[in-house]
Amino acid sequence: MLTAEDNCETISLSNIDTRSKLFDTKSDWILLNVGGKHFLTTRSTLLKEESFLGRLCRPDSSLKTDLDDKGGYLIDRDPDYFNVVLNYLRHGKIILENNLVEEGVLEEAEFYNIQTLIELVKERIRERDKRKYDDGAANRVYRVMQCKEKEITQLMSSLSDGWKFEQLIGHSPVGSSYIYPEGEFLCIVSKQYDRGLREENNICLSPRVKILQERGSRM
Repeated sequence: MLTAEDNCETISLSNIDTRSKLFDTKSDWILLNVGGKHFLTTRSTLLKEESFLGRLCRPDSSLKTDLDDKGGYLIDRDPDYFNVVLNYLRHGKIILENNLVEEGVLEEAEFYNIQTLIELVKERIRERDKRKYDDGAANRVYRVMQCKEKEITQLMSSLSDGWKFEQLIGHSPVGSSYIYPEGEFLCIVSKQYDRGLREENNICLSPRVKILQERGSRM
């Protein structure tokens, strides 16, 4: 059974004659077979955006495509991502299941040439990546190491275990009362702080060790 969400009417495909008026060029109903899965929607839904789907369902369409035994237009694409595309045409929103990603929707939107969906998905990807970057920046720990000029190269090459070079300070910052000795630098490095791993490791610590850690953090 397929449900036409646009008017909440349920129609059984097994009872549809392929010559029925339902799929006549003058009918508003359209059946699509995407990757072996049937989708029942309306011509007006597919025509909401200028796209491949809109051109496909026009009565005067010049696009050539095969039909299956139920009269559905055959489209060789991923049905799970097509469901996202179709729902976007229905209500203008992107709804993703847990196993789907924005990049997959973008690929389908580009295939069907739906420009508004393409721009919307790209914006979502930018926002998602920015959140990841901001979260990563907020969960970094920093270390400042003093070194001599001749030790800088060795220090840089010896960074490991996730430590990343951030900044090298070779003169006193404005307002600082500390004067660096000539030929000495401050090297700032950072590392991603995995809070979940830290908490998981803390579970294995003995009560005595936890107490000592708490005392040390207050010093």
